[in-house]
Amino acid sequence: MRYLTDRKRATGMGSAKSGTAHFWAMKVSSVALLILVPLFVFTFGAILGAPYEEVVAYYSRPFPAIVAALTLIVGLEHFQSGAQVLIEDYVHGTAEKITIILVKCLAYGMMATGLFAIAKMAL
Repeated sequence: MRYLTDRKRATGMGSAKSGTAHFWAMKVSSVALLILVPLFVFTFGAILGAPYEEVVAYYSRPFPAIVAALTLIVGLEHFQSGAQVLIEDYVHGTAEKITIILVKCLAYGMMATGLFAIAKMAL
């Protein structure tokens, strides 16, 4: 039985290098969402249940369109970052890499689709 210190056990395993940056990115995006989500709820709630023409006219104005786009971008970026941490914790090997790629593709695909829809209404 070998008696190893924690430092000796960790030697050679490499460092995460991006752990602090990832932590701060999650914190910043969560604070941004604290501001954006209520703004989005109030701007979206004002037009909820209106006819299609009214909704298109409403989102052709800059403020509601920008709030919706920012909420979409920051929310999905926060989602993919958090999902990546969960995948890194619970999935290992090749499946981990494939799952992270799929989640990132899903998030960016949803982001592109949502931004396209907002741009189509705004223009």
